[in-house]
Amino acid sequence: MTKKFLVVALLLISFFYASSQPAAKFGYVDTDYILSEIPEYKAAQSELDKTSVMWQKEIDTRYAEVDKLYKAYQADAILLTEEMKKKRENEIINREKEVKDLQKQRFGVEGELFKKRQELVKPIQDKVYNAIKAVAEKSGLGFVMDKSGQVAILYANSKYDKSDDVLVYLGYKK
Repeated sequence: MTKKFLVVALLLISFFYASSQPAAKFGYVDTDYILSEIPEYKAAQSELDKTSVMWQKEIDTRYAEVDKLYKAYQADAILLTEEMKKKRENEIINREKEVKDLQKQRFGVEGELFKKRQELVKPIQDKVYNAIKAVAEKSGLGFVMDKSGQVAILYANSKYDKSDDVLVYLGYKK
């Protein structure tokens, strides 16, 4: 009996407390749109794309060389001694390992492309985040959601879109 009374009392206190608090204001931004309007971001993204394509071509070329070695080995296998076969197999295995290591070095989780992205893009993203924070505080918003990310916004009234305010704050729009 006292346990039920305690639960009901806690629910009532929670309800009255929640209803007495002012509702938090929400706003949203589209970071894809914001970043697409910033020339430095476009330049950084372009540089990353060029670097990525160049490195991928280098890796593709090396894989093609390994494939060429393997096909030559298959064609010559009948004529080779066991010792020569083993030597060429090891050469192919080592070349393939070198290419995989290079691929991991360039495109791995902590690879060179990731580091280059951190170097070029992160300062811009930090700048945008700080601008979003400043606009949210100026607008009295409690929460700001990103329309471009994984968060699904089924409906959004454009008067709550703060993307242009962020661009104005950053000096990219007037």
